Amino acid sequence: LDKPNFQGNAAVNYTDRETPWTRIIEHKWFEFGKDENGNDLPKTVISREYSSEWKLGDEPYYPVNDAKNSTLYEQYKALAEAEDNVIFGGRLGEYKYYDMDKTIEVALAAAKKELP
Repeated sequence: LDKPNFQGNAAVNYTDRETPWTRIIEHKWFEFGKDENGNDLPKTVISREYSSEWKLGDEPYYPVNDAKNSTLYEQYKALAEAEDNVIFGGRLGEYKYYDMDKTIEVALAAAKKELP
């Protein structure tokens, strides 16, 4: 886009019925939104995410809690537990979908455990 700022942060979620997308990502806010002097870049890039109902043959957005994926998760978990000084958390690290309130609860519990 021919503007330095579209929404002022990396991700905005949309939950209203009228908006056809579920999220807009403005990529510059993740890391590369400034030039070498710290000035905003004159342009920005956004992506819109559109939800869709899952159907056979699609890759699921989130892990499906079935026997196959539970077995796969246990294999990943065993590998993760062998790593020193790494905390695997969130939807990808724990291989499950979290609502935001649960995400914050789990993050605070992890921080309390790691930061005495």
